[in-house]
Amino acid sequence: MKNDRTDANRIAQFGVDFPQSETKSFPDPYCNIRELSRFINQIGSDIKLKRMKLHVAVQQSFSELEKLFANSVSKLALNIIQLFPHPELVSKYDKSDLIQLLMSQTDKCISRKKSEKYARQLMTYAAQSYPSVSCNSIQTEEVRYYAEELKKLIIKKEQLVKQIIQLSEGLPEFHILTSMPGIGPQSAAEIIGELGDIRRFSNSKKLNAYVGIDLNQYQSGTYTAPDHINKRGNSHARAILYFTVRNMIRQQASAPNHIVDYYYRLKKGPHPKRDKVATVACMNKLLKCLIAMVKANQEYAYAYHGLEAQ
Repeated sequence: MKNDRTDANRIAQFGVDFPQSETKSFPDPYCNIRELSRFINQIGSDIKLKRMKLHVAVQQSFSELEKLFANSVSKLALNIIQLFPHPELVSKYDKSDLIQLLMSQTDKCISRKKSEKYARQLMTYAAQSYPSVSCNSIQTEEVRYYAEELKKLIIKKEQLVKQIIQLSEGLPEFHILTSMPGIGPQSAAEIIGELGDIRRFSNSKKLNAYVGIDLNQYQSGTYTAPDHINKRGNSHARAILYFTVRNMIRQQASAPNHIVDYYYRLKKGPHPKRDKVATVACMNKLLKCLIAMVKANQEYAYAYHGLEAQ
């Protein structure tokens, strides 16, 4: 592929001097977990799309409904949207009838006190509402349709999350990963699915390259480009690790974590790093920690890892 004879010779010589190991395919348990993880992510994307379409439809028929749940897409919220996609449907009932309807026709068995609260709010919002479409319009039917589709997607995602956790619990690294603060069962399962058996990597640098957060350096003549991550690896694993680090930072009050400590050292040091730069550096440290813990078959201990980080 190279026109220059010297470059071609050096590339060929590199292959002779440093023979590359064969790529190992994922064993069945890891492969199944990876496919489940990607299926869950796809359903998550579908939920976002349907939620946006529901928002557009609700704005025409009964925009005040979104105040009732603060933009939530819980099954209870979707049940109530299906029952009352238009304020005229609320006006047909008195308070006691609304309470009985909410208690009997929602998937989640809500208490009478909670039903009374929702009934009172529904009546208030219905009185304040000025819909742009009629009760029998296509837009009102569209609201019901998107609410039903969203509910199905949420139920399917919950089933798949349970399935991926059950598959992952049989692997020894699952309990090691979940021992680390900020890594829950679902995150651990998705990390396992994307990274596979990380014991196959001889060191953390190879794991970094697989994920795509190793540094890419470019130099031509006197020009040297700023360092940035390669992004040639597994983009799904990169996204999961980024989310995991951000989750660790959000949950820092629950338990001490040396990854969070490292993040704040980078942010508050003599040369403060930007947020994304600090987060990617934490992803690098997290991978080093995970590969060491899994190979040693040792659960997370802040006293040990915190001292090691210093």
